[in-house]
Order: sequence, then C-alpha cells, then structure tokens
Amino acid sequence: MRMLIAGKSGWGKSYVAQSYLEDNLDEFDHVVILDWKDEFRGLAKEGMVRWMGVDDAEAGLEAAEWATLIEQNPKLIVARAVDNDSWVEVVATIAQAARMVDGSVLVGIDEAHTVAPQSGALLKPIELLATTGRGGVSSVWMVQRLQKLDETVISQTNARLLGGFGSDKDRDKLDVEYPVEVHNPQTAGEIRNLPAELHHPTDGPVALKKAEQDGVVVMSEWIYSDDDGYMERRDSSEIEMMSTHYGGSDKELRHPF
Repeated sequence: MRMLIAGKSGWGKSYVAQSYLEDNLDEFDHVVILDWKDEFRGLAKEGMVRWMGVDDAEAGLEAAEWATLIEQNPKLIVARAVDNDSWVEVVATIAQAARMVDGSVLVGIDEAHTVAPQSGALLKPIELLATTGRGGVSSVWMVQRLQKLDETVISQTNARLLGGFGSDKDRDKLDVEYPVEVHNPQTAGEIRNLPAELHHPTDGPVALKKAEQDGVVVMSEWIYSDDDGYMERRDSSEIEMMSTHYGGSDKELRHPF
C-alpha cells in the first residue's frame, strides 16, 4: 500500500501519522521511519523502535550498508541531522535499500515535499517508492502542503487520510470524488452533495472540525478513502496510542498592544 496523510500545519498530522505507524509496527517485517523533525522519537522512547540520527557520516552509507542496518534493526527511526540536499540522497538510498531486504517493509516519509518536491525531477529510488509496491515495500507519505508535493506521489497513493487545508492551492491538488469544501475548515453551513458516510455524526454535511485545549490539538477530523471506493469520516480523539508524541502546535506570540 502507498498511503498519503496530509493536513495543514496545526491539524495534528504528525500525531495521527504516529498512531498509524505504531499500529502497523507488527504488521511488517521491517519498518523505517524517515523523521524530518525528530517528532516520532516517542516510539523509540517506548522501546518500540531503535532511534538513529543521520549526520554527515551516516549520510555517506551505501544502499547495501543501509540494507544491512535495516535487517539488523527491523524497526528503525532515521532522524535527520543533515541539510536537505543530503537528506534527499539519504532517503533515496534507504528507498533503494528497502527493496534489497527480505520480507515486507514499511517506509514512512515525514515532510514528504522535501524529498519529492513539485519542482524538479524525482530521484529514481524515490519515484519507485511512490509508484510501485514491488518487493513487498509499502509507504506512508506525510505532508502539510500538498501544493509543494510532487504530483506522482499524490496520484499514485492508493489510500488517503486528509484533514483540513487553509489554502485553495492545497485543496486544488485533491483528486477526490466528493466536494473538496469539506476540507476547508472555514466553510460555513452545509456542503451540498457530501456523501452520507462523510457527514458529521450530529451536525450532518459540514466541513471538518478541529478542537484545541491550551494550544494543543485534542481533536481533529479526517476523511479516509481508498481506491476500492471506501470512504469514512474519522475523529482523532478516538486514537489510543502507547507512545508519546513530541510534535505540537506552534507557540503563540504575545501581542504588545
């Protein structure tokens, strides 16, 4: 499976993504989480995965060396400590390595637009990760700005979990069979032609909602859909996760007047 998890900054994307990754750790022989901002280290602190930082030395590893590391550490977080150009090369090398190991592999790519940007050509291993499941490799692509993500990644995912988007340009990237207005939290009133399965349980055909407490997201709504035609409205407050999530909402600035 190739899955896209997308929602605007502050919608709780990385929290929801961590719950998916935690829930699927035992479903794959190998799991590699490519962590852009070191937000998923709670999985390591809980002892579910091994944490590994990638600095200049690790960035020079070849695909065969990464394959050995993945085989020796079946559940692995790879945290970025290099510049973006080096990180793209690391991700490409790990994507290549994932196809070299025996068994099923799940690769999670955080801030996916940094390694698969809308502008420029994709490195071949990243393109293969986005387009094929050959070799038992599945992927989860996590992003907050769809307009910055390569079209290949968006179009080739066969399952999607989509939250709220504040930008028209992000919503324009959505290729869904229901009104995209449901992903605009500023939409007022009822949304016409919204399928019944995507209605809010009490408020009916309204836009996705989010709730915060003390500046922290405590509930966000999402729409899950897949290529088999299944659709469902989901509520993140129903998540039960063992590991701590270390991402969070941005700190607000005080106003001097």
